[in-house]
Amino acid sequence: MAPTRIEHDLLGEREVPAERYYGIQTLRALENFAITGIPISHTPRLINSLACIKKAAALANRDLGLLSAQLAEAIAHACDDIIAGQLHGEFVVDVIQGGAGTSTNMNANEVIANRALEILGYDKGRYDIIHPLNHVNLSQSTNDVYPTALRLTLSQKMDGLMGEMENLRKMLDLKAAEFADVIKMGRTQLQDAVPMTLGQEFEAWAIMVGEDIQRVQEAQMLIREINMGATAIGTGLNAHPDYAPLVTTRLRELSGVPVIMSQNLVEATQDAGAYVQLSGVLKRVAVKLSKICNDLRLLSSGPRAGLHEINLPPMAPGSSIMPGKVNPIIPEVVNQVAFEVIGNDLTVTLAAEAGQLELNVMEPVIAYNLFTSLDMLGRACRTLTERCIQGITANREVCRRMVENSIGLVTALNPLLGYEKSTEIAREAIATGRSVYEIVLDKKYLTKAELDDVLSPENMTRRPRYIHKRADMPK
Repeated sequence: MAPTRIEHDLLGEREVPAERYYGIQTLRALENFAITGIPISHTPRLINSLACIKKAAALANRDLGLLSAQLAEAIAHACDDIIAGQLHGEFVVDVIQGGAGTSTNMNANEVIANRALEILGYDKGRYDIIHPLNHVNLSQSTNDVYPTALRLTLSQKMDGLMGEMENLRKMLDLKAAEFADVIKMGRTQLQDAVPMTLGQEFEAWAIMVGEDIQRVQEAQMLIREINMGATAIGTGLNAHPDYAPLVTTRLRELSGVPVIMSQNLVEATQDAGAYVQLSGVLKRVAVKLSKICNDLRLLSSGPRAGLHEINLPPMAPGSSIMPGKVNPIIPEVVNQVAFEVIGNDLTVTLAAEAGQLELNVMEPVIAYNLFTSLDMLGRACRTLTERCIQGITANREVCRRMVENSIGLVTALNPLLGYEKSTEIAREAIATGRSVYEIVLDKKYLTKAELDDVLSPENMTRRPRYIHKRADMPK
């Protein structure tokens, strides 16, 4: 039998493995919440955020004369060890848990208390010296610690996502410049519309991604508002009057995240609106990325029986039965990430709506889904950038041939020939298979020089000069 130590709580005594830094309440959570099999240590930033909060609280309590310098320094040292990557394996509670995050908070309290005891030369479990609640959790509640840890973690993960999105935007911009002279047919409703350049297509995608970076930044501002000092419901019961601003300042310094104290801690403790806002923005990002990937799959379809306007870099053989087939696997995987994020948004929305009175107890599932969405979107952007966009090439001749053979060219003639005559040309082109160019010349509606000018790539794909209808146009 492995050695154990006896710990007790409200429900009684339990044996805890002697070598573990967590205690009885963490042990109960392990038994109660065998849900996902994913421990909170799966998100190292969350563990470090908890350690930052506990260190900030210890230092604030010391400065206010509520905690001795010796105990505060031992707790701070233990937190530093965790921030340095130690003891993460002791954070074992399932990511989805009842109790509004109490088990996560207690997991942190117990690990930090036992590590601090060890630093001072005491055995684990000597809670008469350093207690998980009386000392490590002093001036705190799960209801301000847990949401603050989530917000610190979310803000840091949002920085990572925005970095990956910016790399994607830059790569799309580079491709826009590379393909600026590639004339191609634009399409609406999957039908020929009017000419454009492939560069314009990529530039539009770059702008779409850039706009969403701004939306993520806006959501991040809301996420950085915290409720430390609120304690149970926002009234600050059991906390020194100066504790909330002091611990917020300490946390800002320790974490490097420019958090601000909420103006109303009662509101901040129950309102999950910032999570809903962030989740909606992530859904927006996912939808945009998925749309871009849909376009990439269409434009690269073929190679003989599709559009085949671009080539995606081949990443893997595409079939176990069809030799030579290469599939657009990178856009496909990004599509699937988007579906996951869209589903996560519904979970976050329902969990936020489920809040009751002074607290929302559903924050663990909100946190899990937001962390998942941020991580997957960041990886999806990196994968799309490095393993797809970077290696795309254009099939210039295919693009030009489609323009020259397209009925959509007639749209450029509309200002000169009028809608009725242009419709007549389009109808004849469809019926005979002849090109718009040939028909206009044969009917002597325009001279070759005039036609070449009107149908030049420059005039068709840029903001055109106003073209007056010719006075001598044939009736």
